[in-house]
Amino acid sequence: MHNRDVLISEVGPRDGLQSIKRTMPTEAKLAWIAALARSGLAEIEVGSFVSPKLLPQMADAAEVVQGALAIGGFCVAALAPNLKGAERAIAAGAQKISIPVSASRLHSLSNINMSPEQAVEQVAAIVALRDGLAEPCPEVEAGISTAFGCTMEGQIDEAWVLRLAEMLAEAGADSINLADTTGMGNPAQVRRLFKGLRLAVGRKAGGAHFHNTRGQGLANAVAALDAGVTTFDSSLGGLGGCPYAPGATGNIVTEDLVFLLEGMGLRTGVDLDRLVLAREALLDGLPGETLYGHLHAVGYPKGFVLPAGEPR
Repeated sequence: MHNRDVLISEVGPRDGLQSIKRTMPTEAKLAWIAALARSGLAEIEVGSFVSPKLLPQMADAAEVVQGALAIGGFCVAALAPNLKGAERAIAAGAQKISIPVSASRLHSLSNINMSPEQAVEQVAAIVALRDGLAEPCPEVEAGISTAFGCTMEGQIDEAWVLRLAEMLAEAGADSINLADTTGMGNPAQVRRLFKGLRLAVGRKAGGAHFHNTRGQGLANAVAALDAGVTTFDSSLGGLGGCPYAPGATGNIVTEDLVFLLEGMGLRTGVDLDRLVLAREALLDGLPGETLYGHLHAVGYPKGFVLPAGEPR
């Protein structure tokens, strides 16, 4: 494995696809995931264990997890909103389970039909289930969605976000992430909240999940770096959004994020050329889909040195 300063968690096959109405065939998903893996990504969130009636795109989540495990070479992560979903994710062999817990009551009820407090109870139940397993046990990650604002509620009290993080740590989550689900965050807020998160939960302080709804995504990523964050979620081609958060558009673009970090001298372990090539595998499965990204549009600047050390 590469020596990395920053870990990129690719969430396109989950967060990206959940906002796409067309269903991507299972074989195409696995071909895309294989292309992503060839770039050296250390973690890929490959699906979501939710009701197929609510999100038909994720009906094949177990099959995708098993196919991703066969590809190998990276941590196979999956999202589960409740105990039932976590049971299915564990049965499929997911190596990491991400559980969304919204700081916004309205979003929480819309997204998972539970209050934030009930969602914390689900995390505790999932941790208890995990702890009762024989090895290997999946990592349990809780992500606080709408941590930086909600399209339904507006501003979210930062003290409540940090209290929720403490509750999740007490419930046994291995790590707690903060997510700007609706793209409302700004760099000052990001720096403040992630510093607060570290003070609140110590070593359980996790990564950052940003959306680029208002063009603040990469600026927020740099602010999170300043606050000590070393794990970032992103989506190839900027695909994504939350179907239960009105107006929430794509995640930050993985290619642009890697270019930013490598340009700052931080090692991601990702081969940028292979990462950009993975866009072709994505479009093979979703022909004509709109993708985003500045690096893909204009290419490398003169003299830029790739991670492998080859000048462009």
